[in-house]
Amino acid sequence: MKIDIIGDIHGCLPEFEALTKKLGYQWSDGIPSHPENRLLGFVGDLTDRGPSSLKVAEIVWRLVIEQKKAFYTPGNHCNKLYRYFLGNKVQETHGLETTVAEFKSLPRKEQQTTKRKFIELYEKSPLHLIVDQDKLVIAHAGIKEEFIGKTNSKVKTFVLYGDITGEKNPDGSPVRRDWAKQYAGKPLIVYGHTPVREPRVINNTYNIDTGAVFGGKLTALRYPELEIVSVDSTMPYIGEKFKDFA
Repeated sequence: MKIDIIGDIHGCLPEFEALTKKLGYQWSDGIPSHPENRLLGFVGDLTDRGPSSLKVAEIVWRLVIEQKKAFYTPGNHCNKLYRYFLGNKVQETHGLETTVAEFKSLPRKEQQTTKRKFIELYEKSPLHLIVDQDKLVIAHAGIKEEFIGKTNSKVKTFVLYGDITGEKNPDGSPVRRDWAKQYAGKPLIVYGHTPVREPRVINNTYNIDTGAVFGGKLTALRYPELEIVSVDSTMPYIGEKFKDFA
């Protein structure tokens, strides 16, 4: 199992292309493929805030559903867009408004195709991925060892939003516990969700969300080599969006 796991893209298509090329992927017919048949993995949050959310989502749909050359597990932004496409009432805030504007600018027929593909991608993807004989777990916001392989509502909340306390930060975002600091499990956990300036490696866990959409970097973890590869973002830098761990 050789897989290149990519952090939260959030519609940053130029960074996605640059990172995959740096990893040795070649683009043909609008999608990347590796000459040595390495696979791509995505920790979720493909969309929102960035300029090309729907194009990124379509590429991942092609890789995962059509080509069977990638793995994807949804993030909280993916979940919100999924609910929006189902017709549920969701607030068009925290970045969803950019994806909705992108969607509404499409011709009606293209809207229906885009909606169908994303719903299919979401519904056919697991809440978290367990690969390489249980040695590797990919989960958007991380996962506790005792939750691995389970899909109940408590696990869903954890993998989408992290170990939330129920309280809110001043900016309205949820207060989250530092679950990785206590992790002592055998499987390697690769996740994103919480933007950090540099990949955070602690207790057999890797946070590879380096805030591409906030002007940081887009990062990948090459597995099983455990090599970190990043490219700089073209987006404006917003330093307050990054989490500093004690």
